[in-house]
Amino acid sequence: MVLDEPTAALDSRAEKEIQTAIDSLEEGRTVICIAHRLSTLANMDEIIVLDHGRVVERGTFEELLKAKGHFAKMAEQQRLTAKD
Repeated sequence: MVLDEPTAALDSRAEKEIQTAIDSLEEGRTVICIAHRLSTLANMDEIIVLDHGRVVERGTFEELLKAKGHFAKMAEQQRLTAKD
C-alpha cells in the first residue's frame, strides 16, 4: 500500500481518525508512506529519511529522534518529542 501525504490537509482530529484506520489496514501488509507531517510516521516499523534523493537515516521513530540527525531536526520544528 502506498500512502502519499495521507494526512497533509487534515486537522488533528481527522488525522487521528485516519491514522487509526491506516493502522488497522496495514497489518500484514507492506506500507510505503510519504509524509512531511512526521506524526503520521510514529507507528511505522521503519522510517527511511531522504535528503536530495539519498538515504541519510533509517530507524524507528524513537531511534531517529534519539539520533539527533535530520529527522530529529524536522521533528523539533514540528514540536514532536520522544515518548520516553
